[in-house]
Amino acid sequence: MISLPTSRIVLRSVSRLWRPLASLLLGFQIVSGPNAQAAVLSLEGVHVVPHLQSTEMQYRKKPDFSLGARVEVFLRNDFADTLTLPASTDIRLRGRTPEELLASDDWAWHELPSAWGGEPLKLPPGAMTVWSWNGKRAPWGTNTAIDLLIHWPGSASTERLEVPIASPTAWLSAVTFLGSATHPTPDSLVFHVVNNTPGPLTLKAFRLWLPESSTSWRVLRPQAWLEQGLKAFPANGVIPPHNRGGARVETGPLPLTYGGIEVRLVDAAGRTVTVWSHQRIKREVFDISGGWVHDTSGGGRKPLESVPFLKTLKRIHVNTAHIQETPGYTDQTGPDGLYTRYPLKYFSKLEPTSHYDSDAVLPRVHAVEFLGEPQYGGGKPVSPQDCWKALSPYAPTRLPTSVTHSEERLWRFYAGISDYPHYDAYRVTAPSPDAWGQYDRWDGQKIRWGAPLETIGEMCRSLRELNRPRPTAYWSQGPHHDWNGYGGRKRGSPTPDELRLQAYHALSSRITSLYWFNLSLRSLVTFPDLIQPMMRIGREIRMLEDHYLEGDAVGHERILREGKPDWDLDVVAGPRGAVLFALDLAYEADREERVFRFGAPRAVVFRFPLPSYLKSPAEVFRVDADGITAVEHSVRDGVVTLRDQASRVAIYVASATFGEKARLEARRTALVAGERSIDFDPAQRPEDLAVLSEMLRAKKN
Repeated sequence: MISLPTSRIVLRSVSRLWRPLASLLLGFQIVSGPNAQAAVLSLEGVHVVPHLQSTEMQYRKKPDFSLGARVEVFLRNDFADTLTLPASTDIRLRGRTPEELLASDDWAWHELPSAWGGEPLKLPPGAMTVWSWNGKRAPWGTNTAIDLLIHWPGSASTERLEVPIASPTAWLSAVTFLGSATHPTPDSLVFHVVNNTPGPLTLKAFRLWLPESSTSWRVLRPQAWLEQGLKAFPANGVIPPHNRGGARVETGPLPLTYGGIEVRLVDAAGRTVTVWSHQRIKREVFDISGGWVHDTSGGGRKPLESVPFLKTLKRIHVNTAHIQETPGYTDQTGPDGLYTRYPLKYFSKLEPTSHYDSDAVLPRVHAVEFLGEPQYGGGKPVSPQDCWKALSPYAPTRLPTSVTHSEERLWRFYAGISDYPHYDAYRVTAPSPDAWGQYDRWDGQKIRWGAPLETIGEMCRSLRELNRPRPTAYWSQGPHHDWNGYGGRKRGSPTPDELRLQAYHALSSRITSLYWFNLSLRSLVTFPDLIQPMMRIGREIRMLEDHYLEGDAVGHERILREGKPDWDLDVVAGPRGAVLFALDLAYEADREERVFRFGAPRAVVFRFPLPSYLKSPAEVFRVDADGITAVEHSVRDGVVTLRDQASRVAIYVASATFGEKARLEARRTALVAGERSIDFDPAQRPEDLAVLSEMLRAKKN
């Protein structure tokens, strides 16, 4: 214990942008009896993620628009002795314990000491720990304050902290850890900052807070400040008001555990502004999953033991599946083994963790996922706190966790409980929580077999913002044999156009992995016309994956024509440049065949605002699976204007430096060569499709 005078107050500046709440003391005040002894923490920062709720999605039940906030509080022991924090420590917020706040439905989940269990937390001098909670509604939302009391066990002392939950005006929008393709350990990162203040902010320094080991992940120690090594964008580090910027940081090898990210900026008056985040360190890779590819039903050879099936997945650029160790496949790791030639990353419960969290197996891991769709839970929802508890055993491991979110109306309550959140929602002939018949999208025509394709982007943006700055992923609708026609529609899977648009509404929102649902052998044989479209999307992802991984979603605009939706324009930008997406909204709902139909390419003029660090791009060109093409364009005042003929999906690149066009074409050429080397093409060669069909018949018999 540390003896302190009862009048001692610890104050630490968190952000000068919080001046409207300057009357709130950002620190602990000791309130004690005559024999008081207490260890005092200082408040280093608060990361606030305001809840949001789409007004575009339609539901049978009216959504609740009372919005809370997800909060991370960074607490540091600034004193000379180690602070011991038992799980039984009496902590109260606005006079109530975390458990009482869960029971009263004020909170969705929390990660305060009473949830930890186990051994006490020992916080050495100078070390930091992070407490998190997710307030459900407006009383726990932005522009409020939290009165927090800590009653230390064995002491008469009570520490009081007032935490302002301010609506952020500067924040980390994306933090992505990167590294070599041959090793799971990252050695660099890219961070993006949003400056929504009325004046410029200048990047000054960056540092990480890291644990000594993954097993002590709650105890974060400060690393060295990095100032000169920041490769800022813009190059001068100045982020204009209502604009974006960031930096690439070479960190050296990083541990695969949880860390704190601290970025220091300075405003025009010289005042320090600090933005924070707490998230798992994992090397980000754009993985493409085939879903549940391992069908063990029926007889015959299992698909993952079949070279033709594995060749088909590889041709589609699938490198991940909902599998873990699978005898007959994953154990075939010799020089010519099946797994060596056609590897798929693991995406499952991954137990026992000691096996999967090993140096030998870890490179094969995509993420932990086993909770299904907890918002539904087989008819009874699994609470966010129970989901957090189910995932908590993975926190001391090096295994990133993921949760399948299902319903935008509710998933803000689950925000923050996993390392790599994703969602599934399909727009044609599939189960969905939103009410398709309530969308008034086509001149009063109401349909039950589909929903507006652009709501995929709406949901992606929602999930991304609720979990920022963590990366997110998406289950995209592919071929699936087990969907029946809805609302009179006969086709049980999307058409090639419907498949492509759904995938690109997600990609243009900046996801960093895409999961096809569902590339079983039966699904591929049932809908072979979707194999080539998925291959093309896979090739385009592989061409542009560096932009997805290093970038941030910086722009979204809905373009109307005569009052009707015409195009969605989206920008994903980073230090390499910007990918510009134009997604066609002028599609019709065919009354007879009950499919969405797109028209022929039409003359278009697109205007894409760029962030300040790309106001004068070196190259502008169009890109797709077939090649790189020139496009008529002009650049003025940071806006790229494009003139083209387009429908469905149009993708353009505005590169920061010369040479990106050549790099992407070389990448495309190598991808095409790789596809051809597989020498199996069921989309283009009937004899190869017949091989898959025969495999399916053998299984049935």
